[in-house]
Amino acid sequence: MGNTEVRVRGLAARAGGWSARHRWAAVGIWVLFVVLAMGLGSAAGRVDVNESDQLKGETHTAAKIIDDAGIKEPAGETVLIQSKDGAVKATSPQFRAAVADVVGAVEGTGKVTAVTSPYDTHTVSRDGRSALVQFDLRGDAETAADRIEPVLKAVAGVQKDHGTLRIEEIGGASMQKQYKDAFGDDFQQAEYSAVPVALGILLIAFGALVAALLPVALAIMATMGLMGLVSHLQPMSDTANSVMLLVGMAVGVDYCLFYLRREREEREAGRDAGTALRIAAATSGRAIIVSGVTVCVAMAGMLFTGLAEFEAMGLASLMVVAVAMVGSVTVLPALLSLLGERVEKGRLPFLGRRRRRGNGDSRFWTAVLRGVLAKPLVSVVVAAGALLAVAAPALGMKTQQLTLDQEFGDSLPIVQTYNRINDAFPGGSEPAEVVVKAKDIDAPEVRQALADFKKQAVASGASRGPVDVKLYDAQDVALVSVPLVGGSDMDRATESLEKLRDEVRPATLGKVDGAQAPVTGQVAGNNDFNDQLMGSVVPVFVFVVVFAFLLMLLSFRSLTVAITSIVLNLLSVAAAYGILVAVFQHGWGASLVGAEGVGAIVTWLPLFLFVILFGLSMDYHVFVVSRIREARMRGRTTKDAIRHGVVTTAGVVTSAAVIMVAVFAIFGTLSMQSMKQMGVGLAAAVLIDATVIRGVLLPAVMALLGERNWYLPKWLHRLPDLTHDESPEQVATPVPDRGERLTV
Repeated sequence: MGNTEVRVRGLAARAGGWSARHRWAAVGIWVLFVVLAMGLGSAAGRVDVNESDQLKGETHTAAKIIDDAGIKEPAGETVLIQSKDGAVKATSPQFRAAVADVVGAVEGTGKVTAVTSPYDTHTVSRDGRSALVQFDLRGDAETAADRIEPVLKAVAGVQKDHGTLRIEEIGGASMQKQYKDAFGDDFQQAEYSAVPVALGILLIAFGALVAALLPVALAIMATMGLMGLVSHLQPMSDTANSVMLLVGMAVGVDYCLFYLRREREEREAGRDAGTALRIAAATSGRAIIVSGVTVCVAMAGMLFTGLAEFEAMGLASLMVVAVAMVGSVTVLPALLSLLGERVEKGRLPFLGRRRRRGNGDSRFWTAVLRGVLAKPLVSVVVAAGALLAVAAPALGMKTQQLTLDQEFGDSLPIVQTYNRINDAFPGGSEPAEVVVKAKDIDAPEVRQALADFKKQAVASGASRGPVDVKLYDAQDVALVSVPLVGGSDMDRATESLEKLRDEVRPATLGKVDGAQAPVTGQVAGNNDFNDQLMGSVVPVFVFVVVFAFLLMLLSFRSLTVAITSIVLNLLSVAAAYGILVAVFQHGWGASLVGAEGVGAIVTWLPLFLFVILFGLSMDYHVFVVSRIREARMRGRTTKDAIRHGVVTTAGVVTSAAVIMVAVFAIFGTLSMQSMKQMGVGLAAAVLIDATVIRGVLLPAVMALLGERNWYLPKWLHRLPDLTHDESPEQVATPVPDRGERLTV
């Protein structure tokens, strides 16, 4: 192979060439960019998503009324006092003594206010064996979990003195504290362990320390700082930060592996370092740009949901992909030029003698491809049939916001308390709250409407009471707490909510001129979230699919490639949905991942997975198809180009997929069922995509289509030509095409 100087065209080639020639300047600019981004981001601080901005609809209206009125609702807590065997009733002296002890103990901490006895508020269960002592914590509700410990200890002390009774505390602050104690470091630990896992696999797959360190650094560094700056326009969140890390790990590893593998392959083929770098820039660099733009478009789909949390995740993901893409085609060539052969320094000793064949072929995938290309129709039928069978359970997908017991099972003691309260006082642990805003809250017609609302809420069957009204005269606001019939049964609780909103409210508060009465609370928030999310599915789906199709069409100038790209990616996502439903909804193999008894998919996950998986799937697809097209442009037949493209990319695709599956699998080990579902869904989809889709279906479909793979109707020839990044090699005699003639 010669090292003849060749001219290459295209953005990626020019960027890589400039960076290689001005390597110190390129590295310096990158370092300056990272330092400035992190410094400015740290100085600006991060603005997080405000609870009142999380949702639209009634939940948002209620939060805005409370915020505008300056009402700071305290953190409420409840102590359940319950007879263990049913023998002791609330009317017995022993039970009354326990209630008095609880009231005295919590008041004695000096941390609480507005302590109420169940005998005054009538919070005694119908069977007479359960009662609730309620109170508020002093200070800011957002930091109440940090001050709840003395109160919990006081309640635990009373429990020791009353062995025949069950005395347990629950509330927003106590739940948050127990959650933080049990799982607070769980998610963060998964994030931290993901990096060394990725590096370890990179070391084994690539055998070079320097090559292993580049991807993660390039994907993550600057984005952390940029998130702080951007958060002043679009508030961010801890969830967005975690998703950014996941996506950054995935694409950062992919892009650097694509580039490094091609550069190493060209050097192994006998080219000098400069020529190898130029070829990598013109080929893998282009694939990275096409993939990066496509992934950015997919992530931008989350901006169409109208949900603040999704918008934050989408923007954070988009930024990290853009940073990884730019870094891979600029600073990476500069670093490789600086390091030269030293990029191999740090090769693991036991891998020191390992040598790939000069053509970069994978023996395993060569054997697989031989069978696939020999019988492409059989391969398509078998592979597509298997994936459709796996996807079939998704047709019965049930989505809902997971209740506390679904999310954590019996791993938290407070979950059992939550269930006991809901059994004794349906809806009492998560009541609906009606926020009433009137011109004059003390006006006779308003007071009468509030009284009518209390009566009809119980009479309608939406609540069993007690319905509590708290007046804020100065702000002309009333907060009405309504325990919903159904409790933790979300279907029944939603029916009760609809009665309140559609029947009780219009007949009472709705008759007061100028009054607002939005219904909020946990059940209402879940319902509003579901409605808004379902309403955004079609716009997000259409946006992602249409723009991905157009990008593939422009990038490869082939209608066939664009269509097959979309179809194969949708099949991959559908198979992931099927696995999720089979495991978490139907319980098939659920014990293997610790997911017994969930029975549903968390509401936000299907849309989230669609966007993330569609974007990540394009990584592999663009890389493999680019290599196939490159071989086709060099004069190979389509079938030979398919074989060459798949087997030469198999090593890097497998390495990248193993890293992503390992990282996502870490999140599948978390205790929270929603995080477990996310991890299992992502890991399964990436595994399917890198094996069945890219290794079997893609080559089989392309083999069946033959020269029709490159078909572009004449009426589309006027489209912009984005295929100008060419292979810097002489092209052999062109192969006749039924569509647009391939040009170099």
